[in-house]
Amino acid sequence: MGSTIEKTKINMHFQKPFKYKPMFTFIYSLFVLIPWTQNFAQQFNDEMSLIFIGDIMGHGPQIKSAYIDSTDSYSYENVFKYIKDEISDADFTIANLEVTLAGKPFKGYPQFSSPDALGDACKNNGIDAFVLSNNHSCDRGKNGIIRTIDITEKLGLLHTGTFRNEKERDSLNLLLLEKNNIKVGILNYTYGTNGLPYPAPTIVNMIDTALMAKDIDSAHTKMLDKLIVFIHWGAEYQSQPNTYQKNIAEFLFNKNVDIIIGSHPHVLQKMIYLPKSEANNESFIAYSLGNYVSNQRDRRKDGGCMVKLVLNKNGEDVVIREKGYILTWVHKTLNGNKYDYRILPCSKYENDSTYFKKKEEMEKMNIFIKDSRKLFNNYNENVGEYIYLNERWKFLKPQSNDQ
Repeated sequence: MGSTIEKTKINMHFQKPFKYKPMFTFIYSLFVLIPWTQNFAQQFNDEMSLIFIGDIMGHGPQIKSAYIDSTDSYSYENVFKYIKDEISDADFTIANLEVTLAGKPFKGYPQFSSPDALGDACKNNGIDAFVLSNNHSCDRGKNGIIRTIDITEKLGLLHTGTFRNEKERDSLNLLLLEKNNIKVGILNYTYGTNGLPYPAPTIVNMIDTALMAKDIDSAHTKMLDKLIVFIHWGAEYQSQPNTYQKNIAEFLFNKNVDIIIGSHPHVLQKMIYLPKSEANNESFIAYSLGNYVSNQRDRRKDGGCMVKLVLNKNGEDVVIREKGYILTWVHKTLNGNKYDYRILPCSKYENDSTYFKKKEEMEKMNIFIKDSRKLFNNYNENVGEYIYLNERWKFLKPQSNDQ
């Protein structure tokens, strides 16, 4: 009640001396409020947030887990249920789909084909785009490449990395994302396809410096604010990038690629952010995002991370204002007579003893968290972690980062 009386007194104070209040309010708004509002809106809107997701696998036990006996159908909704909010918390979320959607027979390793329901769940839970060039792109031959693209487009998902023919590659190779006056492009390549050639006329983008140089030069004619390469490379299960990765990264950065996102090792590897200086352009690299979901349960293979980048436009310059990661872990738990696979955002559940029915399951996740933070604390440069604190996500800047 006291606050209401105070507001009344303030209103009376302004009403009595100013007989021409409407004109005063209009002039005040015109010269003060409107410019301030416009400036604030421009500053707020000229941002784009991106989330990158690592390997989405489809091993045999995952397919069995998704099967629903009563309806003779498949569902992967529970896989993403516990991380849907985090996936959706970006303007664009881009994932490496490391299976084909080639139809029956559905099989896991070594030549993957997952039910279309996997694509449905990705779409329903916030993923906006797939990169499709990886070592399993050709697992089901030409028809597998084409049908995976067909289903991806039917779902309304963006994509790059594989193409039905050369004409399609010419028009769709550079995946363009635009929002709030910011424009980025994504290119996607793989080191190989497990010895399976892509049959004509289909195309799978391969790591070839001459090809990539041509693509990058073409991309730079599109007036991009940032150019991103999502690349499938490296040695499996190795926590450090090898010489091949480092050499390709150096080549890409020398060609003025701004951001590199890596996949394939199935374990995490370091991330490095460098601000713009006289010696180099602003750059970001994540050598490997690890497994987003798979049946691999060995230490370090049972999880990964999502990388989130926030781009900010100030005048003509676009900078990476925020660069961080959310650790994720795959909780494989027995539900009735079959297993469930659930992707958990680690920080949200690492101290939640009510979620886990078995103490040893929580301990396994915490081993993954400990290993991952040790790796990143030792080798990351200028990249922070997103921590779930007081029921909200908070970005923790790294101590070494003064940006």
